[in-house]
Amino acid sequence: MTAPFPKYASNEGVIEAVQAALGDMLVTACEAVSEVRLDVRREALVEVMRILRDKLQYQQLMEIAGVDYPEREERFEVVYCLLSLTKNHRIRVHVSTDEARPVPSVTGLWPVAGWLEREVYDMYGVLFEGNSDLRRILTDYGFRGHPQRKDFPLTGYVELRYSETQKRVVYEPVKLAQDFRTFDFMSPWEGAEYVLPGDEKAPEAPGAPTPLKADEVKR
Repeated sequence: MTAPFPKYASNEGVIEAVQAALGDMLVTACEAVSEVRLDVRREALVEVMRILRDKLQYQQLMEIAGVDYPEREERFEVVYCLLSLTKNHRIRVHVSTDEARPVPSVTGLWPVAGWLEREVYDMYGVLFEGNSDLRRILTDYGFRGHPQRKDFPLTGYVELRYSETQKRVVYEPVKLAQDFRTFDFMSPWEGAEYVLPGDEKAPEAPGAPTPLKADEVKR
């Protein structure tokens, strides 16, 4: 039997070819997690992607993702995942930005980028210059903030419910029930002196408290 073809082609020679094609538009290039990573200048993104598509044969834009690094001056990275069908190879393109400086849209090269850029805008608040329909795509109307940012609260800012008195859906500030704030998460297996309902049926483990017998239960 012949050996199976590799899942993806080797990265050998890819970085050298990219460096020759992109010149000073390329900031850094390295191999990370078995894929080639390219960090490029934000203002040169569209030209970089055109060269990668037309000259280096990375025909398909598979995904656009966002990453948040709050400690950085430019806290966001926008990551473009490209696939070459002819070379059976994948490559990642990274650009950095902040809340104010927009990233050039690549919808002129791949129309599908319109929805992908809207997703990054919705989740992170990254602006895309040239996207003619930059609206939220995953969150609800009137949603506050961008939920994939590291500083976004896990409970959100508002919650919605159907009001029987107003006969419509209303938004209200998030309210956490006091029961959840004081909930006792300790189980008998972690040193509590009492037995939770149902635990008396479990087999004894080393260090576990002995379940109370029926005649020992205080009335």
